[in-house]
Amino acid sequence: MPILDQSLAFVVCASDAEQLQRRLLMSECLQSRRYRLAIYFDSPSAARAFNEEMDHSTGADWLVWVHQDVFLPDGWDHQFLAALAQAESLIPRLAVVGVYGMDLQGRRAGHVLDRGRLLREPQPLPCEASSLDEVLVAVRTDSRLILDPELRYHFYATDLVLAARQRGWAAAVVDSCCEHWSDTPTSGPVARTFTDALIADARVFETKWLHHLPLATSCFNICKPGDVERFVQANFPVATDATQAGLPPPGRNRSISGTGGSQAVDQE
Repeated sequence: MPILDQSLAFVVCASDAEQLQRRLLMSECLQSRRYRLAIYFDSPSAARAFNEEMDHSTGADWLVWVHQDVFLPDGWDHQFLAALAQAESLIPRLAVVGVYGMDLQGRRAGHVLDRGRLLREPQPLPCEASSLDEVLVAVRTDSRLILDPELRYHFYATDLVLAARQRGWAAAVVDSCCEHWSDTPTSGPVARTFTDALIADARVFETKWLHHLPLATSCFNICKPGDVERFVQANFPVATDATQAGLPPPGRNRSISGTGGSQAVDQE
């Protein structure tokens, strides 16, 4: 089936309803209700939401994971489907696709507006990926690839790429620019809850893929276990509380889930 004729479904984890409404839900392709959208509020992990949607996906050929602070410009879905078609024509067994990441030589690749700054890397797109940024990742549903539940909210996209490649699938970065309006600080004080969660996920990831090191993500160069923790401790001082760090405190575990859950947000 040509990818242009294939369908999309979307899933997002939300911790800030106002940000979700102001960013992702303002996207024309989602406002139009052309696609199913599942929203999980305060999920304990990305895997909880994504894997449930993968388990219960009905009809969609690609499941698109996207952050709540992303805006998809008008026509983004058509551009994305065209970029998928181009990538599949060049890369056999394509199953994981993102808009930003690292190519097989460890070079940055992608095209995204990040907090008002345009990132347009020189690497031609599409290209095979060794790592993907979590901002937006699409997975071919018949691949049955899922996120590792041991990783909460960090490294799960690169983990997915590595797991896919182990199973004979390919991953790619495609040219389909979206806007990312994260309020997570890029430097300076951050909440201890943030650094603790990041370091915990890094330990899981570094141990799991020890025999694949060194590897690079869009945020870290990892040569040996502990590299992420050392980088975070050297570059991100811990604030006294979440308010000073500009980060929301952790929320309760509450979700609006897909067809197998208690409630569903369906936009079709």
